[in-house]
Amino acid sequence: MDGAYFLYHSIGMYPGKGADLAAALSDFAAVWGRADDAQWGWVLPRRQRFIDRWRAILNAAPGSVTTCENVTSGFHALLAALPEGHLRGRSVLVGADCFPSNHFLLQSLAPRLGFTLKTVPFRQGAAHVEDEDFIDAWTPDVGLALLTWVSSTTSARIDLEVLVARGRRMGSLVGVDITQGAGLLPFDVAAPEVDFALSTSLKWMCGTPGAGVLYLAPRLIGQCRPEVAGWFSQDNPFNWDITRFEFAPDIRRFDNGTPGCVAALASLPALDWHAGQDHAGILAHNRRLTAGLFDMADGLGLPVLTPRPEGRRGGSVMLRLPDSAPAPQVLAALREAGVTADARGQTLRLSPGILTTVEGLDLLAHHLGRLLRG
Repeated sequence: MDGAYFLYHSIGMYPGKGADLAAALSDFAAVWGRADDAQWGWVLPRRQRFIDRWRAILNAAPGSVTTCENVTSGFHALLAALPEGHLRGRSVLVGADCFPSNHFLLQSLAPRLGFTLKTVPFRQGAAHVEDEDFIDAWTPDVGLALLTWVSSTTSARIDLEVLVARGRRMGSLVGVDITQGAGLLPFDVAAPEVDFALSTSLKWMCGTPGAGVLYLAPRLIGQCRPEVAGWFSQDNPFNWDITRFEFAPDIRRFDNGTPGCVAALASLPALDWHAGQDHAGILAHNRRLTAGLFDMADGLGLPVLTPRPEGRRGGSVMLRLPDSAPAPQVLAALREAGVTADARGQTLRLSPGILTTVEGLDLLAHHLGRLLRG
């Protein structure tokens, strides 16, 4: 049932999403499959509208946001474009609770770019990295830090203002992966001012895979020379003189070859839907249901991995299942009962969004209680 959908940390749904997605892809197929020359004149403005929707979410200046396939590819493009030697002999700082894909990328790039990967560990028995530990590890040798705004495994939310201020004192580039909070929690690239930001259009944005975004502060764009250049990296993509290549002055320099537009076009209905919503109302709805999840966990005696204060968490509640209730079996039984959730190991991840209802929460509580009682 739709009302028992708790997967907004993963994909995200809104009313009518299936029909909107089908219509968008059908419109694309009709234009792209027609034997005329209208294709790019139809596609590129819609790609730009996707970018502009994201600019509004980020409060980003024109020419500072572009598309990428995902957070990892956008992060790679940025790292490889930094001025020669910026990271060599320095450290890149991340938390142990960053999205693993970002850590895998940094591990692979460290030898080539010449930096040391510094990972802030968990405290003994902790499920997320504490801000204080991140600050202690943030020393002047750090050339770049990637902050995870909201953890994907605990929904713990960092104090972004305090951490960015630390980065400014250390002279580091400061970036933030906002994937687990974008679309639910307000975010502004200028308050506090960050150097770059990355996100997907999944999760609370309810879009499709492949529709990532990269933001880079305008004051830094001119210093970056992307490793992959192409015809769309130019100010005028239709310059065919191979002796006169020059990067575009804005974020378009990261666009390289012919842009993959289908994911952006497929996600545009979700972004249009989101733009027309009462965002404060969506957050309030989430807060009512997450309060109910905390009550449910307490009633069932399940350890809660998510911080309880609203200002210290995203929109999810993560619970530790007992070893006597293997997560795959619990999820299979919940799925059969009409409840959609997922797990990382024995961590049950629950994220109520616009489709989730109080009745859906009651259904979850009933069946989860039954499963735990055996």
